[in-house]
Amino acid sequence: MSYGWEAFATTEPEFAATVEKRFGAFTHHVLATLRKDGSPRTTGIEVRFLDGELWLGMMPNSYKALDLRRDPRFALQANPGPGTEMGGGDVRIAGRAVEVRDPEVIARYADMVNPPDPDAFHLFRTELTEVVRTYIEDERYLAVLLWRPGRPVRKTRRT
Repeated sequence: MSYGWEAFATTEPEFAATVEKRFGAFTHHVLATLRKDGSPRTTGIEVRFLDGELWLGMMPNSYKALDLRRDPRFALQANPGPGTEMGGGDVRIAGRAVEVRDPEVIARYADMVNPPDPDAFHLFRTELTEVVRTYIEDERYLAVLLWRPGRPVRKTRRT
């Protein structure tokens, strides 16, 4: 069973809204992919939440796009922002990236996002395997929210 962004947002609307807000606070975030040799690669990326999907758009033949074509697993971390405050907490998403090759879907995305070259980019939609938020609660607890497909959100707290 595939769990895209819409399935997550329908199941956990409050958590999804918090995650979208956190990603919306900054333009650039960090994407982790796997290189040919299996070692991790981190790169900057802009993400979009549109039409019930979390989209990853990339320049043609970028290393991250080639990594995802070879191995679709990814981890995405919201930009923590300046300083040490991390307003809204630390938010991470993991899953699989599925390359979109349908010209109509690509054109519709390009119309909404207006990429530098609307005829030359890679587009991936995401299938989620995990969404995590770590934040300070009541000024004394480290709280962790964890969602995985088919399971309710689990919350743990540490002092």
